[in-house]
Amino acid sequence: MKKIIYTFPDNFTWGAIASAYQIEGAWNEDGKGKSIWDIFSRLPDRILNGDTGEIATDHYHRMPDDVQLMKEIGLNSYSFTLSWPRILPEGTGKINPKGLDFYDRLVDELLNAGIQPKATLYHWDLPLSLQERGGWPSRDSIDWFGEYAAVAFDKLADRVNLWATHNEPWVAAFLGYGTGVHAPGINDATQAFQAAHHLLLAHAKAVDIYHSGNYRGEIGIILNLNHLISGSDREEDIKATQRVYDETHSLFLDPIFLGKYPEKFLNWLGPNQPKIEAGDLDLLTGKADYLGINHYNSDKVFYDHFGGWLKARLEPYSAPGWGVTQMGWGINPAGLKKEVLNIVDNYGHPKIYLTENGCAAVDQPDKNGFVNDLDRIRFLKAHIIALHEAIHEGANVQGYYVWSILDNFEWERGYSKKFGLIRVDPKTLDRIPKQSAAWYSDVIRNKGVTP
Repeated sequence: MKKIIYTFPDNFTWGAIASAYQIEGAWNEDGKGKSIWDIFSRLPDRILNGDTGEIATDHYHRMPDDVQLMKEIGLNSYSFTLSWPRILPEGTGKINPKGLDFYDRLVDELLNAGIQPKATLYHWDLPLSLQERGGWPSRDSIDWFGEYAAVAFDKLADRVNLWATHNEPWVAAFLGYGTGVHAPGINDATQAFQAAHHLLLAHAKAVDIYHSGNYRGEIGIILNLNHLISGSDREEDIKATQRVYDETHSLFLDPIFLGKYPEKFLNWLGPNQPKIEAGDLDLLTGKADYLGINHYNSDKVFYDHFGGWLKARLEPYSAPGWGVTQMGWGINPAGLKKEVLNIVDNYGHPKIYLTENGCAAVDQPDKNGFVNDLDRIRFLKAHIIALHEAIHEGANVQGYYVWSILDNFEWERGYSKKFGLIRVDPKTLDRIPKQSAAWYSDVIRNKGVTP
């Protein structure tokens, strides 16, 4: 038996993650309101193959069995998202007791299985009624989110000790309002940057509400931080790389950890820059007990005169010996280490969780539906080793979560891309753990990986 070299502390969190719209289904059951994704996914040509999340993996009805599978893998934490319109069908006002009850039962199931629940308030499924009132570009969204957060905390924070406000606010702002690839399907740079600012202010408000409740846990925010490499040492490529970094990193990290926005970047945006009111930065500063990092890939960045408002073009970068994932994303495990150490060096050494990491692979089930996904195992192992190296160099990383526990609805790509540790049969929705689930079980049991 190989000696385990890359071992992690006994209290290190080993988890997996999923989000509400991607797995729950039951889109119109038990009093749930409509979300922007419920409507967007029904529009023609928005989602590959016309897929929707109306059934998804039917987790809403199969939740106890799914938790049992998590227990069998050995997860010590499961990160899930609350569906805002399931709890508050109109976004504000009347609470839906059956919606809250689902998450109440989920939390109890997890705890009874010895799995610590981690809850995220927002993973892109804004109540439709709130989008009709202006959505995230409206400053009222800050108070809407605060009301929702208070309801969730009041019901669940006695047992859930790890919270996140937003998952990947860059995606919600820039794919939802900037390019229109995601719901609500708006293509407007000004709305995108205003939405980003309000998402941050809503985050800060929820953090204040949580802390004022004297709950015993922690609350943070989750950002998607892909590693960026300048396409060359030419000045125009270096500047383009900085602009992409500012939009994806600085725009969210700087206000929370440094108390400012990147001034040069705001100037670059000109009329598209968000309206920032007096005192806003004071509200944002220091509002995170931890930082969640979602990391999947690295990109090379080149100046491109026709490259949108950033004048930039991104190309996947893979380290030698690695190809690309089924998503076409470059594989570069060292990029994860560099992203984590960048936070250590520039943002005050916060507590970190790696809240998403995984890959879409071309899973080929055998006659029994089993997937021997060695490519996924190789990807996960290399990134866990990179994370271990970052910890060895001083990063305060407390946990690692695989995306995802189940194959699920992958947004505009529908069900065409598979990330799960557990296969979901597309016809029967039966769950079949993949080889990666068994491998990850060994990782958790052994508290690390062999090289």
